[in-house]
Amino acid sequence: MNPILSQCPVCGDALVVTRLACRACDTTIEGRFRGGPFSGLTADEQEFVETFVRCEGKFTRMEGELGLSYPTLRGRLHEVIRALGYEPGGEEAPAAPDDEARRRILEDLDAGRISAQEAARKLRGESP
Repeated sequence: MNPILSQCPVCGDALVVTRLACRACDTTIEGRFRGGPFSGLTADEQEFVETFVRCEGKFTRMEGELGLSYPTLRGRLHEVIRALGYEPGGEEAPAAPDDEARRRILEDLDAGRISAQEAARKLRGESP
Protein backbone atom coordinates (compact mmCIF):
# COMPACT_ATOMS: atom_id res chain seq x y z
CA MET A 1 0.00 0.00 0.00
CA ASN A 2 1.26 3.50 -0.82
CA PRO A 3 1.49 6.25 1.78
CA ILE A 4 -1.24 8.89 1.64
CA LEU A 5 -0.28 12.05 -0.22
CA SER A 6 -0.91 15.39 1.44
CA GLN A 7 -0.19 17.69 -1.52
CA CYS A 8 -1.39 17.60 -5.11
CA PRO A 9 1.45 16.48 -7.40
CA VAL A 10 0.12 18.78 -10.15
CA CYS A 11 -0.51 22.13 -8.42
CA GLY A 12 0.91 21.61 -4.90
CA ASP A 13 -2.36 22.45 -3.11
CA ALA A 14 -3.48 20.39 -0.11
CA LEU A 15 -5.30 17.14 -0.91
CA VAL A 16 -8.49 16.10 0.92
CA VAL A 17 -9.37 12.49 1.71
CA THR A 18 -12.87 11.88 0.31
CA ARG A 19 -13.24 8.10 0.26
CA LEU A 20 -12.56 5.35 2.80
CA ALA A 21 -12.86 1.65 2.00
CA CYS A 22 -12.81 -1.50 4.12
CA ARG A 23 -10.75 -4.32 2.58
CA ALA A 24 -12.53 -6.97 4.65
CA CYS A 25 -16.19 -6.28 3.83
CA ASP A 26 -15.86 -3.87 0.88
CA THR A 27 -17.80 -1.09 2.66
CA THR A 28 -17.10 2.34 1.19
CA ILE A 29 -17.66 5.67 2.94
CA GLU A 30 -17.48 8.95 1.06
CA GLY A 31 -17.18 12.47 2.44
CA ARG A 32 -14.44 14.88 3.51
CA PHE A 33 -12.12 13.49 6.19
CA ARG A 34 -9.39 15.16 8.19
CA GLY A 35 -6.14 13.20 8.37
CA GLY A 36 -5.02 14.48 11.77
CA PRO A 37 -2.04 16.61 12.73
CA PHE A 38 0.61 14.14 11.51
CA SER A 39 -0.90 13.45 8.09
CA GLY A 40 0.84 16.48 6.58
CA LEU A 41 4.31 15.31 7.67
CA THR A 42 6.67 13.77 5.15
CA ALA A 43 7.40 10.05 5.37
CA ASP A 44 10.80 10.85 6.95
CA GLU A 45 9.19 13.15 9.52
CA GLN A 46 6.56 10.52 10.38
CA GLU A 47 9.30 7.90 10.78
CA PHE A 48 11.19 10.29 13.09
CA VAL A 49 8.06 10.81 15.23
CA GLU A 50 7.49 7.04 15.41
CA THR A 51 11.11 6.50 16.52
CA PHE A 52 10.83 9.37 19.01
CA VAL A 53 7.75 7.78 20.59
CA ARG A 54 9.22 4.26 20.55
CA CYS A 55 12.36 5.59 22.30
CA GLU A 56 10.18 7.53 24.77
CA GLY A 57 11.70 10.82 23.61
CA LYS A 58 15.17 9.81 24.81
CA PHE A 59 17.72 11.14 22.35
CA THR A 60 20.42 8.84 23.76
CA ARG A 61 18.40 5.84 22.61
CA MET A 62 17.63 7.51 19.29
CA GLU A 63 21.32 8.24 18.72
CA GLY A 64 22.09 4.52 18.93
CA GLU A 65 19.10 3.43 16.89
CA LEU A 66 19.41 6.00 14.09
CA GLY A 67 23.16 6.57 14.21
CA LEU A 68 22.67 10.33 14.39
CA SER A 69 24.21 12.90 16.72
CA TYR A 70 22.30 14.80 19.39
CA PRO A 71 22.45 18.11 17.42
CA THR A 72 21.12 16.38 14.29
CA LEU A 73 18.26 14.77 16.24
CA ARG A 74 17.42 18.10 17.88
CA GLY A 75 17.39 19.77 14.46
CA ARG A 76 15.07 17.10 13.07
CA LEU A 77 12.75 17.47 16.05
CA HIS A 78 12.61 21.23 15.41
CA GLU A 79 11.77 20.54 11.73
CA VAL A 80 8.86 18.32 12.81
CA ILE A 81 7.67 20.93 15.32
CA ARG A 82 7.69 23.59 12.59
CA ALA A 83 5.95 21.25 10.12
CA LEU A 84 3.16 20.88 12.70
CA GLY A 85 2.79 24.68 12.74
CA TYR A 86 4.56 25.47 16.00
CA GLU A 87 7.76 27.29 16.85
CA PRO A 88 10.32 25.30 18.88
CA GLY A 89 10.61 26.68 22.40
CA GLY A 90 7.50 28.80 21.91
CA GLU A 91 5.70 27.30 24.88
CA GLU A 92 8.56 26.80 27.33
CA ALA A 93 7.80 26.75 31.02
CA PRO A 94 8.21 30.08 32.79
CA ALA A 95 11.53 30.63 34.52
CA ALA A 96 11.54 30.12 38.28
CA PRO A 97 12.55 33.14 40.35
CA ASP A 98 16.17 33.50 41.45
CA ASP A 99 17.17 33.08 45.10
CA GLU A 100 16.65 36.75 45.97
CA ALA A 101 13.19 36.91 44.39
CA ARG A 102 12.28 33.62 46.05
CA ARG A 103 13.30 35.05 49.45
CA ARG A 104 11.14 38.16 48.88
CA ILE A 105 8.14 36.02 47.89
CA LEU A 106 8.48 33.93 51.04
CA GLU A 107 8.88 37.07 53.18
CA ASP A 108 5.71 38.55 51.61
CA LEU A 109 3.88 35.31 52.37
CA ASP A 110 5.16 35.26 55.95
CA ALA A 111 4.12 38.90 56.46
CA GLY A 112 0.65 38.21 55.06
CA ARG A 113 1.09 40.57 52.07
CA ILE A 114 0.27 37.75 49.62
CA SER A 115 -1.79 34.55 49.84
CA ALA A 116 -0.38 31.04 49.73
CA GLN A 117 -1.86 30.62 46.23
CA GLU A 118 -0.21 33.85 45.04
CA ALA A 119 3.13 32.77 46.54
CA ALA A 120 2.90 29.35 44.87
CA ARG A 121 2.10 30.99 41.51
CA LYS A 122 5.04 33.37 41.84
CA LEU A 123 7.42 30.59 42.90
CA ARG A 124 6.44 28.67 39.76
CA GLY A 125 7.32 31.79 37.73
CA GLU A 126 3.77 32.31 36.47
CA SER A 127 2.48 35.79 35.68
CA PRO A 128 -0.71 37.18 37.25
